[in-house]
Amino acid sequence: MGTVARVTEISAMSPNSFDDAIKVGVERANQTLRNITSAWVKEQRVDISEGAIVSYQVNLMVTFVLDD
Repeated sequence: MGTVARVTEISAMSPNSFDDAIKVGVERANQTLRNITSAWVKEQRVDISEGAIVSYQVNLMVTFVLDD
């Protein structure tokens, strides 16, 4: 029997970096989703206040294998 996977999009933010926002997103997805096999960054953006970056946001496409 073949494997069936689903892809879902999540958004995560961090005040530190894009890498940290990815880590936050994957850690949170692991609390809800089972069998995560990969994630890729679909979009990145920053929030700026008074000329300085105040937060980093990533939209992640998370792939997880569905249970039989």
